[in-house]
Amino acid sequence: MKIVEVRDLTDLELGNKLLDLKKELFALRFQHAVNQLENPKRLSSVKKDIARVKTIIRERELAKEGV
Repeated sequence: MKIVEVRDLTDLELGNKLLDLKKELFALRFQHAVNQLENPKRLSSVKKDIARVKTIIRERELAKEGV
């Protein structure tokens, strides 16, 4: 997921996307623990996507506060 795609989402969609990514990360960690993970690079990409979404959410919070 690119940052441009994240910026185009609404606040509600960002919240839902964050929840979905966290669920996916949990599932990937579980698969990794039982040695059934097919693509280990997916773990890091999901973590980076979570960081991107959280960054945009925080930017919008700061913009609303006027900081």
